[in-house]
Amino acid sequence: MWEQDGASGLRRRAATGRPPKLDDTQVEMVRAALEQGAQAHGFEADLWTLERVGAVVTRATGVVLSRASVWRLLTGRLGWSLQRPERRAVERDESEIARWIAHEWPRIKKGP
Repeated sequence: MWEQDGASGLRRRAATGRPPKLDDTQVEMVRAALEQGAQAHGFEADLWTLERVGAVVTRATGVVLSRASVWRLLTGRLGWSLQRPERRAVERDESEIARWIAHEWPRIKKGP
């Protein structure tokens, strides 16, 4: 390439490959739909999964995406990241936990 075209021959070429299935307008439609929350789209819990996002994408744009494509859409074009909900007991009492840490734990840590 250097011998044929010189320095310009070594420059990066335009991106090749398959064009994205969703254009910028459709991506913004999906973003707006996802920001409404999962319950607004008829799901029981307000939690997004790849399958749920894929269903919303299909409803909003008519384009069917694979799980991998949904993941790339979320993490790449939309800039979202993986978030896992904290699993805590419903009966959890924060004031009782704070009391235990302040009073019981130092006593146990001292030993006999």
